[in-house]
Amino acid sequence: MRSNLLATLAGLTLAALLSPSVMALDEEAQAAKEEGMRLYGIRQADTAIPFLEQAAAAGDAEAMYYLGEANRRLVMGNMNQAALDWYYQAAQHGEPYAMLRLFDGGACELGDVCPENGDDWPQEALELTLPKAEAGDAEAMAALYNIYYYVEDPDEDEAMKWLHRAAEAGNVNAMNWLGELARNDEQGYANDMERLEAAEVWFRKAAEAGYAPSMNNLASVLNHLDQPEEAWEWITKASEEGHINGRGWLAACNIEPEEEGRNLCRAAPAPDPAIGWAIFLAIHEEVPGTSSENALRAYRDSVTPEQRAEGERMKDEWSNLEPPLSYFPEKFGY
Repeated sequence: MRSNLLATLAGLTLAALLSPSVMALDEEAQAAKEEGMRLYGIRQADTAIPFLEQAAAAGDAEAMYYLGEANRRLVMGNMNQAALDWYYQAAQHGEPYAMLRLFDGGACELGDVCPENGDDWPQEALELTLPKAEAGDAEAMAALYNIYYYVEDPDEDEAMKWLHRAAEAGNVNAMNWLGELARNDEQGYANDMERLEAAEVWFRKAAEAGYAPSMNNLASVLNHLDQPEEAWEWITKASEEGHINGRGWLAACNIEPEEEGRNLCRAAPAPDPAIGWAIFLAIHEEVPGTSSENALRAYRDSVTPEQRAEGERMKDEWSNLEPPLSYFPEKFGY
């Protein structure tokens, strides 16, 4: 089946894929892209697609790439016709991560959907991205981290060099990933304390630059380093920046701060179950789905009918805040 899908892509002409050309989006297309990205960020890929299509029709390569991601996620991370089509269009507009997705899907090998001057999508991504990185493009530097793991002879040292350069150039995603790598590297440090302290450095840099996922990660690391007061400060900031996990901690610590595994609640203000219930109701309104339904079900018996009624009255105070809630999915994730 996959080869049939790829063969269909091979019939698309380069001229068609290159039109319209990449340009600044008008107000309507930009608004559509922002709404599409908001929906994608709360794992509503199906409803994000029509909005992203408006931006893609106006020539936005990033929207084309995320259309590939959204369509792929609809089939549990597998490739389908729509995903491959959008990845190919994004690749023709120079999106390196789309090229890596095409490689993962065997586009060239199975369907003859290849780069214009060769048969190697990772090499095409490298040749496109390296000059941009060398010219100082921090996003290109970060992309090289993934690209160097995909080329024919993977170069881990080169990949890490560019990841560090991206972080030093201010790319918060690179900073956060360096923190993730340190936190998960149980072999590279003498003990857990050293590992967490190394991760803290990078998470803090990105958190102080305003990156919500790093605020969330920094709070967790500080909590494990027995710094509960600052941990609570950062999980609160993560919530303020729209991180769903941060917002969920505010709710949980207002309802059941003494529950086993709730060490992050140690420095939280005195609990107010009505506020906690209001927050969970607001999350469910903005990000409806199984997770929010489960949270309401799990905490319902810990909140009295009177507190639930008060929470209903306070819900609007926590609804649709700016920035909107998001899971902050990585651009090139799973």
